[in-house]
Amino acid sequence: MPESSAAPTNVDALIIGAGFSGLYQLYCLRDRLGLSAQVLEAGDGVGGTWYWNRYPGARCDSESHSYSYYFSDELLEEWEWTERYPGQPEIMRYLNHVADRFDLKRDIRFGRRVTAARYDDAANRWHVETESGEHYTATWLITAVGCLSSANVPDIPGLESFAGAWYHTGQWPHEGVDFTGKRVGQVGTGSTGIQAAPVIAESAGHLTVFQRTANYSVPARNAPLSPEFKRYCHDRHDEIRAVIKDTPNGHPFRIAARKVFDFPAAERQEIYEKAWEKGGLQFRASFQDLLADKAANDTAADFLKGKIREVVKDPETAAALSDIDHPYAAKRPPIDTGYFEAFNRDNVSLVDVRRNPISHITPKGIVTADGTEHELDVIVFATGFDAMSGALLKLGIEGRDGLALKDAWRDGPKTYLGLQVAGFPNLFTITGPGSPSVLCNMPVPIEQHVEWITGCIAHMRDNRIERIEPEPESVEKWVAHVNDAANATLLPLAKHSWYLGANVPGKPRVFMPYAGGMKRYRDICDDVAAKGYEGFRLDGNDEKSAAVGDFAPAGSTDSPGI
Repeated sequence: MPESSAAPTNVDALIIGAGFSGLYQLYCLRDRLGLSAQVLEAGDGVGGTWYWNRYPGARCDSESHSYSYYFSDELLEEWEWTERYPGQPEIMRYLNHVADRFDLKRDIRFGRRVTAARYDDAANRWHVETESGEHYTATWLITAVGCLSSANVPDIPGLESFAGAWYHTGQWPHEGVDFTGKRVGQVGTGSTGIQAAPVIAESAGHLTVFQRTANYSVPARNAPLSPEFKRYCHDRHDEIRAVIKDTPNGHPFRIAARKVFDFPAAERQEIYEKAWEKGGLQFRASFQDLLADKAANDTAADFLKGKIREVVKDPETAAALSDIDHPYAAKRPPIDTGYFEAFNRDNVSLVDVRRNPISHITPKGIVTADGTEHELDVIVFATGFDAMSGALLKLGIEGRDGLALKDAWRDGPKTYLGLQVAGFPNLFTITGPGSPSVLCNMPVPIEQHVEWITGCIAHMRDNRIERIEPEPESVEKWVAHVNDAANATLLPLAKHSWYLGANVPGKPRVFMPYAGGMKRYRDICDDVAAKGYEGFRLDGNDEKSAAVGDFAPAGSTDSPGI
């Protein structure tokens, strides 16, 4: 790491990222523990993922009353959401409100992109450099960089020659993009593409959607919140908090206890119809065995494919859109507003690139394998992210003895509880690989992670412990448990899933999130802490934690998250 000529800024704790995670971590360490703490944020404002993801149609797929911090009753009382599923601008207003209410911005350094972080074993300090050459040191380094924040721009030959403009949805211009009358090509049909396509189609001269992997989607049925529902949210904070903490996916509803084949086909169809009409992610909660039993899942998959064929008028387009190669919800299950209906517009067409792959890009547009050149003015890449590990690897982290995180994770990310990495003392990763994170309503695991990390640092300070890191054996056992939890579900059957890193060429194929459920994960973390941080090496006193014990099989009593 290059040396900076400027004197370093020394703090107790340094936090990277000012989204949901970084804001709450700053509040906990500064206001609850009284530590000196600062946040380094690459953007010019708070928001994290939502700061960068300003693409057309950007909207949360968790219901607004649960997509909130629950650590403060006063905050819950004074904030009122307007829609069932909040859009990006409203989420940004919320996070700015939180930052202002708790006076967090005074300890956030905006426009600071971290380029290197090195652990000094002799001094027990982390040295962090920014792109502009600033130098910080801290005892504790906490990454709050988000799971979906490292944009994945596909390496398509000829992209640099394209004469028009191109954009990635995760790096959207803050001034917006005018599609009026333009020929637009959208590459990608995951959750982001499904949100963006209908909005782009409203103003584009023509929209061509390039689909590699057909996807399920359930209507969001988004609408303004009624006065009655707003009153319910204000009156039932404790009840809602209890549900989101007790459910495996952190959402404000419970997965039905019933199983698919306990009902005759006609009754099952009626359950699915009601769930379709209600809309949103609650469709996944119709039966408890949808992600555990392939035959059960097939009933939901067939229902949803049938809905696509009902909605889309052109039989050939409907066939391509419903030619889905994975179980329902084995990939992130999108919800939408008018996605399939958009293909009934005269100015929208579909190119199935699984059958006719993209060959290259020319100055005029995108060429497919059959030689067809699709002439375009704008290309939108809705191709997702180098999820969960990508943003961490970009930080240039080096642990003890110069061990680079990219080398430690050469065969895939390995953590203990998704919170720490062996060989990297006092480095904490909020919602890191190996945690429930993306399988949940994100604020729920974020709050749990931040509170666990805060409790751990308080324990270290109170007991004069200088360093904490996981024992290698603990990491290996946790990685094995994460794999066991995934294999107890249908999630690994989605071969092109970013849960496996399959959307990034050359990335190791490792199932990254913990699929054993948020409630089970919370219990494990609480137990580890209660046992004196079992499985961690604690240096600085006379104690050294024992290696962690075996974990009971996941999935037997808890359904996986969404």
